[in-house]
Amino acid sequence: MRKIISLICFLLPVLAFAAPSDTPPELRSDAPDQHVVIKGDTLWDISKKFFKDPWKWPYIWGLNKETIKDPHWIYPGDVIILDRETKTLFFGRGGASNVIKLSPKTRISRSTHDAIPSIPASVIGPFLSQPLVIEEDSLKDAPTLIGAREGRVILGARDIGFVKGMVEEMGTKWQIYRPGKTSFIDPDSGEKLGVEAIYLGSAEVTEFSTISTIIITSSVQEINQGDRLVPAASAPPNIYLPRAPGVPVSARIISVYGGVSQAGQNTLVTLNKGSRDGLENGHVLALLRKGEDISYQREKFTLPDENYGMLFVFRVFDKVSYALVMQTHLPVQLLDRAKNP
Repeated sequence: MRKIISLICFLLPVLAFAAPSDTPPELRSDAPDQHVVIKGDTLWDISKKFFKDPWKWPYIWGLNKETIKDPHWIYPGDVIILDRETKTLFFGRGGASNVIKLSPKTRISRSTHDAIPSIPASVIGPFLSQPLVIEEDSLKDAPTLIGAREGRVILGARDIGFVKGMVEEMGTKWQIYRPGKTSFIDPDSGEKLGVEAIYLGSAEVTEFSTISTIIITSSVQEINQGDRLVPAASAPPNIYLPRAPGVPVSARIISVYGGVSQAGQNTLVTLNKGSRDGLENGHVLALLRKGEDISYQREKFTLPDENYGMLFVFRVFDKVSYALVMQTHLPVQLLDRAKNP
């Protein structure tokens, strides 16, 4: 058992709290008087019930920061009450029938497993521990699957394989990749940003040697002779503080995951900006469509850019980032802009 302070807020990184804005988020005209958290909710979904900008949950912490020092998850059964006179939200436990005005309170919870996530974990989960972007030729010197017994060249789960170039100091857990055909090129500068690697599965070393022995513990595609192995990476903690970037960001969508040309809600997209450009996990960006060129009475005009949706950055590499389309009322297209909201 451990104490967990419940608050309407995204889970914040340890020692990385950001000061909430003093400007109240704009409430929706159809915001409910209250909401009781249920299993399956996400903080983003809940915030959309009350705010026009659903990522501004840190404002709630600002209302209670003198009492709440360690914002954490909210849980099924927690209650959110809207005070329409002051246009503020209050947080508490139990039903509205026995609560008039609520304030944050410490409560006991068995674990964080029942906590409400910030964004749909099932959508981004598979992409948190797999290094999707690699530098050009970075797999060239990685350990290589040279084959299996009986001349087999295609392997799957539970098969035994043999690998050259294994380093015992890197541990027994490995992931298997194949360089992809998708090369990320910056559409503005022409710079090569990296290559999207194809994740094939995972393996465990059963014996280290000049030719090491592995067992394929899982596979999502056929694993072939010549595929490369890298040490398994731990998934980064699912810790996000939703916020606008602290520096101006103007990114372009250079890829839609799955090789398609358009994306919708809960689709993953790749941006041509990364940590070197100031992007971090949890940054929220507005989606912009370039205004059309039109003619009127023999004059040419460019219509204003259209703000049509929102991205949530959840994995950042040096030169590129992956983001989840959280909301959109238009198809997200390649080369659309993503900027500070």
